[in-house]
Amino acid sequence: MDTANLSRQETAARSAAVTVRTIRVELDLTGAPERARTGFPTTTTLEFDATTDTTWVDFIGEEVRRVVVNGAEQEVVYDGSRIALSGLAASNVVRVEAVGAYSRSGEGLHRFHDPVDDATYLYTQYEPADSRRVMACFEQPDMKAAYTFVVDAPSGWEVLSNQAPERIEPGLGVQHVEFAPTLPISSYITVVAAGPYARVDGAWERDDQRIPLGVFVRRSLAQHLEADEILEVTRQGLDFFTDAFAYPYPWGKYDQIFVPEYNLGAMENPGLVTFTEGYISRGAATDAQRAARANTILHEMAHMWFGDLVTMTWWDDLWLKESFADYMGSHASAVATRFHDAWVKFAANRKAWAYQQDQLPTTHPIVADITDLEAAKLNFDGITYAKGAAVLKQLVAFVGDDAFFEGARRYFAANAFGNTTLDDFLVELSAVSGRDMSDWSRAWLQTSGVSALWIETDADGRRTLRQTDPRPHRLRIGLYDRVDGRVVRREQVELDIVGEITELDLGEADLVLVNDDDLTYAKARLDERSLRTVEESLSAIDDPLARALVWSSIWNATRDGALDARRYLSIVRAHAPGEPNIGLLSGVLANAASAVRQFVPDAHRVQEQRAWTEATWSALQAAEAGSDSQLSWARALASASAFDDVRHEEVRALLDGRVPDGLTVDPDLRWQLLTALVTTGHADADDIDAELTRDDTGSGRTAARRALSSRPDADVRRAAWDAAWGDRSLSNDHLDAEISGFRAGGRRDLIAQFDADYYSRVGEAWGTRSIEIARRLVVGLFPAGESLVLADAWLAENEQAPAALRRLVIEQRDHLERSLRVRAITRS
Repeated sequence: MDTANLSRQETAARSAAVTVRTIRVELDLTGAPERARTGFPTTTTLEFDATTDTTWVDFIGEEVRRVVVNGAEQEVVYDGSRIALSGLAASNVVRVEAVGAYSRSGEGLHRFHDPVDDATYLYTQYEPADSRRVMACFEQPDMKAAYTFVVDAPSGWEVLSNQAPERIEPGLGVQHVEFAPTLPISSYITVVAAGPYARVDGAWERDDQRIPLGVFVRRSLAQHLEADEILEVTRQGLDFFTDAFAYPYPWGKYDQIFVPEYNLGAMENPGLVTFTEGYISRGAATDAQRAARANTILHEMAHMWFGDLVTMTWWDDLWLKESFADYMGSHASAVATRFHDAWVKFAANRKAWAYQQDQLPTTHPIVADITDLEAAKLNFDGITYAKGAAVLKQLVAFVGDDAFFEGARRYFAANAFGNTTLDDFLVELSAVSGRDMSDWSRAWLQTSGVSALWIETDADGRRTLRQTDPRPHRLRIGLYDRVDGRVVRREQVELDIVGEITELDLGEADLVLVNDDDLTYAKARLDERSLRTVEESLSAIDDPLARALVWSSIWNATRDGALDARRYLSIVRAHAPGEPNIGLLSGVLANAASAVRQFVPDAHRVQEQRAWTEATWSALQAAEAGSDSQLSWARALASASAFDDVRHEEVRALLDGRVPDGLTVDPDLRWQLLTALVTTGHADADDIDAELTRDDTGSGRTAARRALSSRPDADVRRAAWDAAWGDRSLSNDHLDAEISGFRAGGRRDLIAQFDADYYSRVGEAWGTRSIEIARRLVVGLFPAGESLVLADAWLAENEQAPAALRRLVIEQRDHLERSLRVRAITRS
């Protein structure tokens, strides 16, 4: 039995028998700068009541040295993930002395040595269950406690946690920092960060409430930190949520820290939110990137109420925090910041994640059945986030803004610092809206799959709205006409639908948009007349949300084989250069590149790849100097040039400084351009060494590793394959670099030989590596061949493999099956 994989049943039994009060965690991080030192001393003191004489605490680390229960030392009974406790009384004090391990996978206490200045940086990341890599704890969300962190660290370091320091004692080369106790929180949202981080301070004030604000980043990136905008969005968010939720921000301070080699976008630790450094651009960024950062800041801020103040009892109700935060990130962006088009990008890009996830054989209801931690880890997905947010948008259309937010206010007031399930939220929403929400919940939260909507016209001209997988929808249908070279909405019809067929009374129009304004969650198809209008005039549609819905519709149709991928690409080539919304453009460029590689039949792929590469080059030349579009097309050219070298001389010219007016070729774009040349054989290891000399940073070293593994040589790709599976010293980012290099350029001729080897390795990798690293291997190295035979054989022969591993393989198999099926449809 894998005792690290905690189950819902056993954790429920533990929380029923144990009531935790306080936890004190003492960490000695003074040795962190020493690279040879792999671990750190950690001592945890837990105070709790119990109605059982035995239980366990969770810990994963190098060793457990000592366990003391109510003053009596016990024999250490430790299996690598659980420490057994016995002889418990009604009230207990347990002290565990252990050694944790510094992480290179982004799980637990991650350590990073900055090559720029040799400084050492630490931060923690726990969700769903990695706080046990730092402290002995009850690793489940329904066992909240007041945590006190005490940290010994080198002098001169910033030492941070959920709360502000209560006492700092300087020593000889070290400092002893004790933080104020937290309010009751779950273990997975506790946090510690330490290192010589640069900091920028600010404050937010409202009436008699004053919240100190801090923004932190590695010193070598401080020059690129857009602290003023980050603080502005933070203040705007605190204004909005304080009013919207009618519950003052409860966590004291609001620090935000950008950290290296981070596995997520961000994490909602109360008082100290962690973000990936990917939100910091080293020279050039589009407004879409800044909008995404603002959205994430607000998403995490929403968690201070949805998730931190009120927390799901178990991971089944993960949606109670993630769906709400995803909705609130877009909503608050649109109404409280300068990024008023947040719902435009949500409609085209964020929902695409949900549509893709919801069509996999492993899809699940928003309220999922999560039996254990491995299942929980994989459910941070497009259903829990994007579909949940889209369904909440439908809920708001159903009950109205006022009822929705009043329901949220009552939910917080009734459950502050507690744990909840779906029913707790529905009770409050039903009470305030005057509606029984159980039918809505069953239709939307407790079913899986996505409906398709389209309009049919019979021989007599009667029109009906058709729906697969019927659900209740409140939606709008927009009728658009071509007027003086523009496409504008003439009329809009709002209706409620329930069944498979709904009769319509609609006039004719050049473009008919089902789900106009994007109120519901469904794949909306275009009729043929509308599609012809899109082919000729997509970029003439005035309303950006309408364009988003069109881009989404034709992409979904392409993925389903309902629209020829070559026809889709011709629409992109014709209209993407004229797309003024940078959020939409960035998504369209990524989808077009995917369409070429995944959905164009083999016989036409070279031709379509050439057409796409040339389109990126032409659009780059035509783009306005210094615009976000210009930068986006330059990145698209670099991406395309890894698959087609027709513009390799021009790519080299960009690296040599011969660039269009206004284009900033920052270090990250330089690496992307160089890697394209390397992948196609037009640059070599010497070029990579020269670029690394120019950019010897953490990002530069990762990019150099990726470029070296991208060289079009069978021995190089074999070395990348072996390193990915076998080199345990690789950090999470360096593993990704090896995987990316191995797959670079779509060179199946160089890597097809490893297909069978993949299936012989995945089981061992899952059993011996952390979930995060194993997931990257299973997904990143899945063979994208021309047959399903190997995948089907593995699934048939490994029915008893861990469910989470099987889920990943099934999903990758389904992606491949879709690609092969759509190519076959297009070919025929």
